Amino acid sequence: MQFTSFEFLCFFPVVVLMYYVIPKKLRQLWLLLASYYFYMGWNAQYALLILASTVTTYLCAVFMGDAHDRNRKGFCKWVLAAGLVVNLAILVFFKYFYFLCDVADAVLSVFGVRMAAPALDLVLPVGISFYTFQALGYVIDVYRGTVKPEKNFIRYALFVSFFPQLVAGPIERSGSLLGQLEKIPNGKSWDFDKVTRGLLLMLWGFFMKMVIADRAAVLVNQVYDKYYLYSGSALFLAAVLFAVEIYCDFAGYSSIALGAAMILGIRLMVNFEAPFFATSIRALWRRWHISLSTWFRDYLYIPLGGNRCSRPRRYFNSMVTFAVSGLWHGAGWNFVVWGVLQGVYIVIGDMTTPVRTKWKHFFGVRVKTFGYQLCQGICTFLLFVFSFIFFRSDTVGDGVYYIQRMFLHFDVWSFFDESVYYLGLDRKEMGVLWMGIFILIVVDAYFVRKRALFDSLVKEQCLAVQYVIVAVMLVMVILFGVYGEGYDAAQFIYFQF
Repeated sequence: MQFTSFEFLCFFPVVVLMYYVIPKKLRQLWLLLASYYFYMGWNAQYALLILASTVTTYLCAVFMGDAHDRNRKGFCKWVLAAGLVVNLAILVFFKYFYFLCDVADAVLSVFGVRMAAPALDLVLPVGISFYTFQALGYVIDVYRGTVKPEKNFIRYALFVSFFPQLVAGPIERSGSLLGQLEKIPNGKSWDFDKVTRGLLLMLWGFFMKMVIADRAAVLVNQVYDKYYLYSGSALFLAAVLFAVEIYCDFAGYSSIALGAAMILGIRLMVNFEAPFFATSIRALWRRWHISLSTWFRDYLYIPLGGNRCSRPRRYFNSMVTFAVSGLWHGAGWNFVVWGVLQGVYIVIGDMTTPVRTKWKHFFGVRVKTFGYQLCQGICTFLLFVFSFIFFRSDTVGDGVYYIQRMFLHFDVWSFFDESVYYLGLDRKEMGVLWMGIFILIVVDAYFVRKRALFDSLVKEQCLAVQYVIVAVMLVMVILFGVYGEGYDAAQFIYFQF
């Protein structure tokens, strides 16, 4: 079931209505049943995978809690290892089986041996990377002693499968979400402010997804599918719009998830904080897919040594973390290259910091001026756009050729001869896209200034202006939610990860 589907528009009001009507002690069970029904809308059989992950991590945590009480540290390590192996094995099998077979075949071919991958009818379960990491984070936290084992199985199963953030995050921490779920039986019956704020966040998410992301995808898909036919300027425009598309697609989903959870009285973590206003790649990654980047920081980067080691080892830790992050996004070398590029940006930025500081001091550069920060922001954005060419390309080779063609056949005048209107979007559709992007910039600029989301922007206006904003956004979603011929508008990009 997709957030942008008619089924969800029927499903969600029923869930909310029943949630506030039934006795409070039954609300956890009701949300658990609703979450499994929500997920089974894709493939009922794969709900068994969530159940398997839930049962194994629940038992591991209970066993480790008992072992902690008896001071059996060695047993805790074995239980943790078992939980990690079982859950990662499921993830690897369904997501990386054919990728690993291809790698093994490439290695064996050096010795003259060929290995044919068995023909298995594998379909990647939606959101498996998200709920697997959420469950593993809980097990690791219990092992570290930062959270206590959850003895209530229904509550823990709801933590793993809570439907607003089940299939595309944010990846919640047990210390935050489990604590809120525990308070459900004693929570308020209705909070009007939270409900209205939640609806505003959902509206903003639908706008980002349906007006901006799906419209940009029309042009992006047309150019990337036959990139060898287009000029460098068209390739550059498609690369820029893909960065906008994936941001609005994923941040739009996260906004809908935050809003839906808020209506139910649950506060999820903010997953994006105006990342394209960042002035360095390091700062951008503090604002982009925050739940995943902090997960890798806490459960991979820091255990590898983090910053508490020599500079070469710190750079190695960064490269490994970003490479694994790239592989998390997809079973392909193009995703690994995308991840490695992020690490390279971070390492080069750190290595050149002393030199750049000296040059800025020598030339008297005022780093706090708007012009300087604007230039930094543009450079950061273009570096990020460059890396996402590999993310969007089918193979590393396609990404390399795309970049070559973009630079060797660039024609700046094609931006002014109306040829851009033959890339899938006519003049009217392109105008709607730029208008949507302008609104996005305004909302993100508000976040940078006030550290507050779209709901706060609307709420601080007078009542008349609030109604106007909501009406305009609704009209734009209804009238301009056009996705293009053959485009699956309901499919969020990050569902495949």
